[in-house]
Amino acid sequence: MRHQNGVFEYNMPKKDPIPKDLFDILACPICRSDLRYRKDKKDLVCIKEGHKYPIKQGIPILLPEEGKKK
Repeated sequence: MRHQNGVFEYNMPKKDPIPKDLFDILACPICRSDLRYRKDKKDLVCIKEGHKYPIKQGIPILLPEEGKKK
């Protein structure tokens, strides 16, 4: 729990790590289905097959070999 500008971090909504215009065009490289953030927003998950792709420093790693099942 960090203090930032008089507001505690746990009260602040978590910002999306990927800009919305980019996120809207992303798809699973294996089955081409839409992707959704996991709750912690550290990974993207395929809504059809459940493949999981990490987000590293704001960059989604959408390589098929990274697409591990949940």
